[in-house]
Amino acid sequence: MTSIHPQQVFAKSILLADGWQENVLLEHDSNGVITKIKLQSEKPKNFSGKVINGAVIPGMVNNHSHAFQWAMAGLGEASGDLVDGKRDSFWTWRKAMYGFVEQIEADDLNHIASALYMQMLKAGYTSVGEFHYLHHNKSGGFYDNPAEMSLQIYEAAEQSGIDVTLLPVFYRYSGFGNQAPTQGQKRFIHDQEAYGRLLEQVHALATDYNQSYGIAPHSLRAVDKSDLEFAVKTLRSQSNTAPIHIHIAEQIKEVDDCSAHNGQRPVEWLYNNLSPDEKWCLIHATHLNEQEVSSIADSKAVVSICTTTEANLGDGFFSMNSYKSKGGRWSIGSDSHISVSATEELRWLEYQQRLLEHSRTVLVEDTNRSTGHWLWTQAAQGGAQSLQQNVGTIAVGYKANFVELNTDSLPLIGKNQEQLLDAFIFNHQFSNDVIESVWVRGQKLVEKGQHLSDETITNNFKASLKRLSSI
Repeated sequence: MTSIHPQQVFAKSILLADGWQENVLLEHDSNGVITKIKLQSEKPKNFSGKVINGAVIPGMVNNHSHAFQWAMAGLGEASGDLVDGKRDSFWTWRKAMYGFVEQIEADDLNHIASALYMQMLKAGYTSVGEFHYLHHNKSGGFYDNPAEMSLQIYEAAEQSGIDVTLLPVFYRYSGFGNQAPTQGQKRFIHDQEAYGRLLEQVHALATDYNQSYGIAPHSLRAVDKSDLEFAVKTLRSQSNTAPIHIHIAEQIKEVDDCSAHNGQRPVEWLYNNLSPDEKWCLIHATHLNEQEVSSIADSKAVVSICTTTEANLGDGFFSMNSYKSKGGRWSIGSDSHISVSATEELRWLEYQQRLLEHSRTVLVEDTNRSTGHWLWTQAAQGGAQSLQQNVGTIAVGYKANFVELNTDSLPLIGKNQEQLLDAFIFNHQFSNDVIESVWVRGQKLVEKGQHLSDETITNNFKASLKRLSSI
């Protein structure tokens, strides 16, 4: 067997797990996993590897994505008719989304997801959790390959180069009490038997594409207890580590409906009936009481906070400061992709707390006074846990997924290492050159704002959006 020599990267300035270092030599294997980190006094003589001149930080994890919704971002902002004193709500937006999604074909999903993932990479996201529930054809029937749409997500990850954890959604009912699904939900629905078959196929696809997967019971209103137990049991028969994601308490109506049907609030019910642990991720845990905040923190599950989408849909504020005080683990997602910007998700998470607390620099810790440093590293590590990927920090045994900041960019000029992440997140400028390059598994995919496959991916996306817009 021919031996494969390790590949080397020399970084002049890099944020490692234990802090900033200068002149660091990294080695990674053919899978892009870091095998050695060595501090140097200078670049080795006759060095033939890759040199990164800017400041290197861990790639960010986007752990909650509905890729197909990106194609309609911005199309749901026109005001509707008054209903109960409001012109629009999450529920009216959802109706519009169902109408749009009905037209998407398999090739369209591939083109939309590829373009979205390319944009994520340009924004500093190097991993994504795809909460994927567009499964069936336009009539609601199965494709010849029941995992056709899951295949398209893995193909999109392959074309863009991003690391993906595919989370096929289990969606069965339209509401609590096993209400029949609506016409708009026909492309999402599985019974237990069909969902089990889908998981078998996704498990095989993940292996074929050298990617990962988990499950996503959509919500407590979309599956019942027996469905949840079935999905978890089926997943665990395949993998002991694959993650479990669920929408949990996004809307007040959802909390009220759960309380009326189950006699318990959603998070309360979940913890009384199942055993969420560090492999679980609760998305949109927006409306919680203090006991629920404690339950999630104590279980070491991860909360996914989708700041821009939750603001766009009028969801509410997550109890971040209380959760942080209890040592809760958290992450970020761009969800409906009304914004594809890691810095915007983090900046507005902090700004929400400042507005609520009438204070400044709320999300920090005593050992590290840099708000930007705390936000970026905590979100990346929490996101990595939520996807069960070996990413989120730059260390031996982790993938060489990182972002190079251009220290000559106007927002970063004159900033020392401890100020870089603060300036990156909070000195918001309309500047495309702050991110110099983005790397996944040791391969440079984005440089100076351009992706390796920019033209092809963009042209395919344009073709799909032109078709969808003409329908």
